[in-house]
Amino acid sequence: MVKICCIGAGYVGGPTMAVIALKCPTIEVAVVDISVSRIAAWNSEQLPIYEPGLEEVVKQCRGKNLFFSTDVEKHVFEADIIFVSVNTPTKTRGLGAGKAADLTYWESAARMIADVSKSNKIVVEKSTVPVKTAEAIEKILVHNSKGIKYQILSNPEFLAEGTAIQDLFNPDRVLIGGRETPEGQMAIKALKDVYAHWVPEDRIITTNLWSAELSKLAANAFLAQRISSVNAMSALCEATGADVSQVSHAIGKDSRIGPKFLNASVGFGGSCFQKDILNLVYICECNGLPEVANYWKQVIKVNDYQKNRFVNRVVSSMFNTVSGKKIAIMGFAFKKDTGDTRETPAIDVCKGLLGDKARLSIYDPQVTEDQIQRDLSMNKFDWDHPIHLQPMSPTAVRQVSVAWDAYEATKDAHGLCILTEWDEFKTLDYQRIFDNMQKPAFVFDGRNLVNLDKLREIGFIVYSIGKPLDAWLKDMPAMA
Repeated sequence: MVKICCIGAGYVGGPTMAVIALKCPTIEVAVVDISVSRIAAWNSEQLPIYEPGLEEVVKQCRGKNLFFSTDVEKHVFEADIIFVSVNTPTKTRGLGAGKAADLTYWESAARMIADVSKSNKIVVEKSTVPVKTAEAIEKILVHNSKGIKYQILSNPEFLAEGTAIQDLFNPDRVLIGGRETPEGQMAIKALKDVYAHWVPEDRIITTNLWSAELSKLAANAFLAQRISSVNAMSALCEATGADVSQVSHAIGKDSRIGPKFLNASVGFGGSCFQKDILNLVYICECNGLPEVANYWKQVIKVNDYQKNRFVNRVVSSMFNTVSGKKIAIMGFAFKKDTGDTRETPAIDVCKGLLGDKARLSIYDPQVTEDQIQRDLSMNKFDWDHPIHLQPMSPTAVRQVSVAWDAYEATKDAHGLCILTEWDEFKTLDYQRIFDNMQKPAFVFDGRNLVNLDKLREIGFIVYSIGKPLDAWLKDMPAMA
């Protein structure tokens, strides 16, 4: 019986291993982590992450051929294939600070594998890592090998949160990179055989190690670039009276461009886009390619510009001050159908409004109050360290309250900002919300979710990204 062990029980390791266990009943899968609370949650009724369909998959396999454990060394010792899916945060100090990936957790995982292994292993990179990480890991394993043979593979994940289980069941492609030696090719085949239980052969792509590592960074950079491109257009649309939704629709009809990832918004978020682009920038700089590095840096600059622009629009519309005013924040997760707040644009928007002394009332159907307070008081990049290494109980931000529903959040508010495209926000009773708000009542739609005409009819002053401006907003230009 083939045994698989995955080090790291997070957003990647948990769902990926659950689906492998479901689709490969003859393979025993163990997910291990040093965080006792995280493993306890995976073994409980309340899983540590929310992802549509995940609970059903876990419950079907847990205890049969899927196990969650803190006994890391036992399962690594027994495994034939070891997936490493640990945090790779952005460094905050030292060489490459603010851009380079911090491989501390990766290196300690590699050293632990070398310490406990007594048989040949295939080690698979599953976290997003910079190009050439495999080589570094290989060196650590080979120099500590005690005669044991290791093969390193890169198998980057291309999951989108909110649809991760669907993406795993029916992937566009599975990418496996390995050495071009006979042993490397055998290792690639071993991993290919696992995926071939449910993925059609023509969707399993094999490459060399560096191509696989770079493909992951490139895919995220291209996706983020599309969002920044349409967001840059949204600013021009507002300035000229064009409608960004109409422009997106028109260019999306071109089959070479296609319609996906062309929704203008308050900005992209998530754990990978910014991190992977910063990584790409750093690799370009290290390889003496400053022009390429600067090209990709612009994608992040436009994203930051979009978030700042949104905050400026809110403040300038409200007579240039939000001091002491209650503002409702609808949605805190970085996108709908996930409770994940990593790098969510809501953090920067909230901090911008708090900087102007606003009082915020935040509602999100999936994000806990503790998480919101933590996000608003943590330093940049802190979120990407294992939970037990994050600041303990951060000081609560005084001007922030967390509401149970949208109606409570908006009661007596001067304005409401829609920052996540949750479906439930489309069907709220906006008349009821309007009646309970201070006047003039403002809606700042950061996701182009609401029906503008209907809201204006009710009496709201509405700002929607990339849409022709309300007469009110034209008289109150956003100062940069």
